[in-house]
Amino acid sequence: MSFQLNINRKPQTVDAAEDTPLLWVLRDTLDMKGTKYGCGIGACGACTVLMDGRPIRSCLTPVSQAKGNITTIEGLAENGKLHVLQQTWIDLDVAQCGYCQGGQILSAAALLAEHPKPTDDDILAAMTGNICRCATYNRIKAAIHQAAGSHADTKGDTHAGS
Repeated sequence: MSFQLNINRKPQTVDAAEDTPLLWVLRDTLDMKGTKYGCGIGACGACTVLMDGRPIRSCLTPVSQAKGNITTIEGLAENGKLHVLQQTWIDLDVAQCGYCQGGQILSAAALLAEHPKPTDDDILAAMTGNICRCATYNRIKAAIHQAAGSHADTKGDTHAGS
């Protein structure tokens, strides 16, 4: 079947079975490798993309249900300028292995769009389900606060992924 998708502000036509996960369409059909396969059951968040600004698990979303504007980590930057979260992630050296970071950043982008000055509790709620095997949760929280321009206390052992 043929599907019309809007991915990273560009129309795309893809041929796939209607039950093909969006993740595989992105990675295999469109060669967009930033969205990662982690668990295949929507529990880890590595495959997170935004659909009309809301985080979804692309491993669980059939291409037939991919509607509206889909944003992947490759499309978060605009006009050659990194998104504030991407730059903050670099500035604070958030990633260790980096595998989960696309999903982490997209979940954080959805959070900041809804709550421009999130509290630690807002961050914990929004980031729950995005698992980081390297456990950089404190750096993730600090980066979200910095990107929001917040000066909230980022010390302590609250971790955003539990």
